[in-house]
Amino acid sequence: MKGFLPRTLHPGLQILLLLGFMVLCLCVAYAVIFAWGMGGFGLSVGEMITAMQRPADVPNGWGLMMMIQGVTLGLVFGGGALALASALGYGWAEYFNPRRLGAGWWLLAAGALILVIMPLMSVIIAWNAGAHFPAALHDFEVWARASEDRAAALTKFLTRFNTGARFLVGVVVVALVPAVAEELVFRGVVQKNLVRWFSPHVGVWLAAAIFSAIHIQFFGFVPRFILGLVLGYLYLWSGNILVSMAAHFTQNAFQLLLLYLAQQGALGWGFDADSNEALPWWWVLPSGLLTVGLLYVLHQRMTAVAPAPPTEMRILSREGVQQTT
Repeated sequence: MKGFLPRTLHPGLQILLLLGFMVLCLCVAYAVIFAWGMGGFGLSVGEMITAMQRPADVPNGWGLMMMIQGVTLGLVFGGGALALASALGYGWAEYFNPRRLGAGWWLLAAGALILVIMPLMSVIIAWNAGAHFPAALHDFEVWARASEDRAAALTKFLTRFNTGARFLVGVVVVALVPAVAEELVFRGVVQKNLVRWFSPHVGVWLAAAIFSAIHIQFFGFVPRFILGLVLGYLYLWSGNILVSMAAHFTQNAFQLLLLYLAQQGALGWGFDADSNEALPWWWVLPSGLLTVGLLYVLHQRMTAVAPAPPTEMRILSREGVQQTT
C-alpha cells in the first residue's frame, strides 16, 4: 500500500497529523449526524440542536444521542487513526498489529484480567471520587464537580435500558465502538509513537495519562489512568491491538450488563450503579493477588520469544531419512 507520507516521519509529527485527521473526520461526522438526524429522525437542524441540549425532552432523544455518540466516536477516533495509517502507506493490520496474535486465549485472558481487577479498582474509584483540591482551587473543584454531575446525568439517560433492544444498542455504542475506536487512537497511534519517541515505559505512562485526561473527569482520573496502564501494557507486551480492545470491551460491557440486570431487578444484593463505595476487603485482597499473578503470567507468555523455524528438514522415504536445507 502506497501512502503520501514517509514512514520515517517523526513520532511527534505523526501524533499531530492524527489530530489533523481527527478534525477532518469530525467534519464528516457532523455531516453524517445531521443527514441522519434529518432523514432518519425527521428533525430540522434547530430541532436537532435542541435535542442535543435536552435529549430527555425529545421523543427520539435517546436514539438520536446514541447515534451521535456512535458516529462521533467511530468516525473521529477510529477514522482518524485508520486515515493516518493509510497516509503512511501501511495496511491497517500491519500498522496496528506489529505482531500476529500469539494465541486466542490472550483475548480471553485480557478480558479476565479486567474482571479480576474490578474489586481492587473499587478502592481507587472511591478514593478518587472523594478527593478534594487545595483551598486555593476551591472554585475549580466546584466547577469540576458540577461539570461531572452534568456528564453523569447524560450517561444515566443513555444507559436507561428499559428494553432488551436498547441494551443491545448500548453494548454496541457504549462498549464496542469505544473499545475499537479509542484503542486505535490511544494505543495504536499515540502510545506507539510515544514509545518510539521516548521509551516503552514512558510511552505507556504518557499515553495512559492522555487517555484519562481526554475524558475530562477529574474525580475519575486515577482509576481511568490505571486502566490505561493495563491496556497499554497489554498492547506493548502482545504487539496486537485486538488484545487491548478485548480488555477495553470487557470493561465497558460488563458494567453495562450489571447496570441492565440491576434495572431489571435481577441482582438480589441491592446493586447501586451510582455508588462509588469500595468493596469489602475480602473481595479486594484476592483481587489484588490475582491481578498481580495474572499480569505476571501474561507478561511472561506474551513477551516470550517464539521458537526459531527449523533450518533443515528431514524427509522419510523408502530409501531412508533424507536431509534437505
